[in-house]
Amino acid sequence: MDDGALIQYKNVEIHQQELCVLSDVNLELHKGEFVYLIGKVGSGKTSLLKTLYGELDVIDGEAKVLDYNMRSIKRKHIPQLRRKLGIVFQDFQLLTDRTVYNNLEFVLRATGWKNKQEIQDRIEEVLQLVGMSNKGYKLPNELSGGEQQRIVIARAVLNSPAIIRQTSRPEIWMWKQASPSLNCCTTSANPAHR
Repeated sequence: MDDGALIQYKNVEIHQQELCVLSDVNLELHKGEFVYLIGKVGSGKTSLLKTLYGELDVIDGEAKVLDYNMRSIKRKHIPQLRRKLGIVFQDFQLLTDRTVYNNLEFVLRATGWKNKQEIQDRIEEVLQLVGMSNKGYKLPNELSGGEQQRIVIARAVLNSPAIIRQTSRPEIWMWKQASPSLNCCTTSANPAHR
């Protein structure tokens, strides 16, 4: 498998309990690419994503995420992997009893940030990035769905994960088939992929 890829899946098989939900999954994602997973309800999109952050085990094949072997990763190393990933959950998973600022602060403190000024600066930076710099004092239920989504994106990029990259260059669309029932659409801002 290619060492330059952030995610590499080769002939992967994924199960939910005893049921095989995906087989023969082949996927490779490099720095600078964005992937959109497209498929019918129940086609295995969420199951595939759960294997990327260690929520579901990879049963067969070769699977690497940020140089972690997902077939043999130890449970104690999963938090380290997750710190390097920016995950935007479909249902947002914001802490409803905390302000936007406190939601973001919680993530930074949980991932080892200690300096109060650096925490404040980083929160202001990501809120500015998503166009929400004036919403830090609000609770999640005081925001629209779109505003909540922006906060979740801000949360996902807080620790500058390798899996998310911001670019101002035009994007190029490329289709890849990850398995017989799923399609991935990748975009690349990397000139080498043009």
